[in-house]
Amino acid sequence: MATTDDDQLTDTFAALANTTRRAILAHLAHGEATVNELAAPFAMTLPAVSKHLKVLERAGLVVRSQRAQFRPCAINPDTLHGISTWAEQYRPVWEARFDRMDDYLTRIQPDESR
Repeated sequence: MATTDDDQLTDTFAALANTTRRAILAHLAHGEATVNELAAPFAMTLPAVSKHLKVLERAGLVVRSQRAQFRPCAINPDTLHGISTWAEQYRPVWEARFDRMDDYLTRIQPDESR
């Protein structure tokens, strides 16, 4: 049975699988924004952008605050930290592969270029 953390990662990666949602997060990396501001670069309706935002919210990647009649969106850094922590466990694997590739490239170089 999947744990809550596994479910969170599944939701997060499913949300990140969409290019529009990744573009929205990239925009929010510069600071909070309204739905209208987030929708501006896309050729889609506000309801369509709102649906993408709801997916990002359910995944815990975006939070909305309340300021008068505005509900600006912002990135939730805690969820991004969870993704980073998960990916970090694989660092030794890719570093070892880079080290092997470096060794291989050193071996195949002609002697005069060393």
